[in-house]
Amino acid sequence: MRTRAIAAAAALIVTTGVAHAAEIDAMITTAMKAAVDELAPPFERANGHVLRITYGPSGGLARRLNGGEGADLIVVDSKVLDELIKQGKVAPGRTDVARTGIGIAVRKGAPKPDVSSPEALRRALLAAKSIAHTARLAAGGPNGRVSVLVSSGEAEIGLQQVSELMSNPEVEVIGMLPAELQQTTTYSAGATTSARDADAARALIRALTAPSAAAIYKAKGLDPAW
Repeated sequence: MRTRAIAAAAALIVTTGVAHAAEIDAMITTAMKAAVDELAPPFERANGHVLRITYGPSGGLARRLNGGEGADLIVVDSKVLDELIKQGKVAPGRTDVARTGIGIAVRKGAPKPDVSSPEALRRALLAAKSIAHTARLAAGGPNGRVSVLVSSGEAEIGLQQVSELMSNPEVEVIGMLPAELQQTTTYSAGATTSARDADAARALIRALTAPSAAAIYKAKGLDPAW
């Protein structure tokens, strides 16, 4: 009798898990890609959910969501997310996930100019034949990323969120913008108002802000924001 009861309970657990499994469409900033690529598989295994993630610049993802592209949750620059909440595209109550500052990178193996102070950075930028920064992303696509422009030799120096620079093994981060010039970006998550399964979307947000995620973020150039 006890064996049958245990078997029945196990079957109920399995059935319940399957019933709640969901396909989650997520839009996530490229700045968090390296970290999310590590966090996603354990989340899928633990919950039975299937993630379909679209990566891109925060502004581009916001335009796609506003243009009618479907998503269950979005993780972007906190200012961009706040605007999406105001527009009714994302449910109120943002969750801050991670922060990162702007790093400075050169092609791996290239000379490393001194960028330790505002004046040193100024000299390095004036001496560089070409510079890539976030605005160059306007072309779109993975080949338009600052780190790719640097690793391909198209740009001698790149300035971008350090987490994005660190995701490219062909570039080397030589420093951060000096404190006087630094700009820190906070990336925040929210379930969309059109989410097919808001509970599943919120479960992913909880996984992205779990204590166990902190070490992964730090290894990828991000600081936990919770």
